Parts: sequence; C-alpha cells; structure tokens
Amino acid sequence: MRTSTRHRTTPAAHRLTAALAAAGLGLTAAACTAGGGASGSGPKAGEKQTIEVWHGWSAPHEVKAFQDAVAGFHKAHPNITVKLVKDQTDDRISNAIRSGNPPDVVSSFTTDSVGQWCRSGAWQNLSPYIAESKLDLNQFPKAVQQYTQYKGVRCAMPLLADAYGLYYNKALMKGEQPPKTFTELTALAKRLTVRAPDGTIKVAGFMPSVQYYEHVPQHIATQFGIRWLTPDGHAGYAADPAVKAYLKWNKSLIDWYGYDNVKKFLRSMGQEFESSNPFEQGKVAMAVDGEWRTTFMEKEAPKVDYGTAPAPVPEGQEARYGSGFVAGTVIGVPRGAKHAPAAWEFVKYLTTDTTALVTFANALGNVPSTIASLSSPDLRLPPQFQTFLSVFKNPNSATTPPTPNGNDYIVKFQQFVQDRWEPGKVSDLDAALKELDAKVDDSLKLAGG
Repeated sequence: MRTSTRHRTTPAAHRLTAALAAAGLGLTAAACTAGGGASGSGPKAGEKQTIEVWHGWSAPHEVKAFQDAVAGFHKAHPNITVKLVKDQTDDRISNAIRSGNPPDVVSSFTTDSVGQWCRSGAWQNLSPYIAESKLDLNQFPKAVQQYTQYKGVRCAMPLLADAYGLYYNKALMKGEQPPKTFTELTALAKRLTVRAPDGTIKVAGFMPSVQYYEHVPQHIATQFGIRWLTPDGHAGYAADPAVKAYLKWNKSLIDWYGYDNVKKFLRSMGQEFESSNPFEQGKVAMAVDGEWRTTFMEKEAPKVDYGTAPAPVPEGQEARYGSGFVAGTVIGVPRGAKHAPAAWEFVKYLTTDTTALVTFANALGNVPSTIASLSSPDLRLPPQFQTFLSVFKNPNSATTPPTPNGNDYIVKFQQFVQDRWEPGKVSDLDAALKELDAKVDDSLKLAGG
C-alpha cells in the first residue's frame, strides 16, 4: 500500500529488500510444525482483556484512519480494549515472534512473506477460526484468497488492497483512446513520444523498462498471462510462452527508443512518490500504476487532466481485458499470541466489516478488500478510482504465488531482465531462461520448497 510517508524506495528496491528479509524469516519457527495451528490460547473472546495490535502505518492521518476503522470493533466488543502500536516492520514482527513475546495481531504491507509465515507457523493457521466463525471466503476475490494462504494453510486475511491499471495524460493523448492490447499500446507510445534532435526522450509515450517505477514484471508481465511457477512449485520461465511474449515486447520497444536513450531518461526521473514523478510532470503519456496514484495526483498534480483504464493485454487475449495485478496488506495472529481468540475476533471484524473497510479505504486511497465493500455508497474516491475497483473484482485479475522464500523467484527474474535482457546481453534466450529456472529452483530447494 503506497502513501507518501511510507515508501521512500522504488518498488524494485523494496522487493529486493523484502526477498532478503524473507530469507531471514526461516528462523522464526525452525522447530515448529509446518503450517502451525490456531493455538486458541488466552482468555475467551467474551472476557475482559486488552489486545496489542502492531501495524506499519505511521503518518498522523494514517494512524487516525486505523483508529477510526477499529472504533466500531470496540462498540461490538466493549470487553476488548485495543492497543495500537504504529510503524512496525516485518523485521520487528519476526524478532518479536522469534523471542516468544509477540503482539496479539500483526499486519504487513507486503504479501511476499506469506508463504514463509504460513509454512513455518510464525503466523497461526486461521482455518479453525474461519470454520468456527462460518466465515465465507468467497466474499474476497479469487486472487485475494490466493495471496493469503500457502499450500492450503491460510495464515493471513486481507486488509485493503492494491490494484494496478493504466494512467494516461489526456492532453498528451490528444483525443486518442487508451489502448486495450499491447500492440495498440506500442503503436500509441511511438506516436506520443517526443524526442530531442539528438534522439533523447523528452516525452515518453510509455516507458517499458522494469526500472521505471511500477513497471516491474509483476505488474506488466502478469498481463501476458505469465504463470511464474509450475503447478508443482518449480520455476517455469523457459517453458512458458507468455514469458517470451513479454520479453520480446519489452525489448522491441526499448530498442525503438534506443537503450542509451532509455538509460538517460531513467536517470533524469524524479522521485516516484513526489511531484517530480514524470507522469505528474507531463513527461510520460501513459504509465501502469497502483490506485494510490489517484491520491498523489489530487495532492501533487491537480491541474493534470488524466484518465485511468485497465492495463492492456496481448492480442488474442482480449477476453482478459479489464483484469490486472492485485496484492495488498495482510493481517494475522502470530504464534504465541496471548489473546488469540480475541485477536481473531479483531482480525475478522477489520477484514470483513464493510464500514471499517470503507472508512479505511477512504482515508488511505486504497481498494477495500471485500466484494461487498467495493460497491458501498459510502466510498468517497475520485472518478478515476473506479477502474481499480473493477480490476480488483475482475475474476481474471491475478497475483504472484507465495513460496517459502518470499518473492525470490521474481527478484531473480527482474534482475535478469534489468541486467541482461534489456541491455541486449542475451544471445540465446532459451538457454538463458533454463539457467534462470535452475537458479530459482536451487533457491527454492534451499528454502524447503
């Protein structure tokens, strides 16, 4: 979930850090049975008690939004007092679990570590609670159900979400309609690009490089239908035709710009989460980004007339148009929680109560994570936000599968694209992808996957 105070690094750097952090999580429950189990420890939910909840939000308006969202919980459960602890990171959460003194509820901005948490038991298996509560998981879109579990162990619940789509500058588009296919996107990007006499890029119609902010493989390659891993959990890049389709599209547009021109443009870019962002500056005509960008546009570039649409899909896959990449914040009950039954009641309320979700979504500019909350008349978000609500509930929207070592398989793929593919250092793509598969599989094997 992006807000101006929370993310100071680019998504690529954040994900590289997340993968390294995920590797350390293997120590959290080395002696624990895989998957863990709901402990049910502590007083019953109906008894008077105080639960401690750790979350990562830190800015005053974020903290207040969380407080407002949980206010209804105390009304429904007057015996349970909620102590909120802000600005908590995955490392602090892991250290608390490792030390045997965790809070009662924990949340994370990334889904990258869900596989590790579920497998190790660092976050409790919520299935017994879900069954006892008769909670219908179909109130969440399919992709959301996927990123909150690992191999049948559901150790997390979704708390707000991110959905990705195409932003376009209406003035630069000059009446053109947003593209629905990558063929249309490529042609339009070339028409809208403005170059200096020496060929350098003054205005990019669309910047395909994985080094451009949110144009990381998850958000673009997912639109090509990449499977990421085989059904049995192995790397499948070499055998997936969608991988080659994505890579060939990426390289063809980079070559049209000229790799040196792309590098110069990337070096000239401002900060992603500041007004110097090139889309907000009118230096990029179209870009894939998350729903939070609507809030940034409102605050930092209110004069820019822009629209949003689903990200394009390859020709021949038009039936999938309207879908996109989705992910989000997750919340759960850590192993060793002293008030586990009450903690579950809190998690259930915050992740399924429409009023709480809408209150939170309105304040943070994120997507509420249940199907019912998506159509709430109380949502107060800009018109351009509707695209992301639609993408989120689209049955073809997808996410990346969890693994025991976080998003290492994505990090390795992005490094391959950034360091070898885009610069033109790959002479045999088939061989290079097989080599990449072997590296990913070796890493998964070391992690116990």
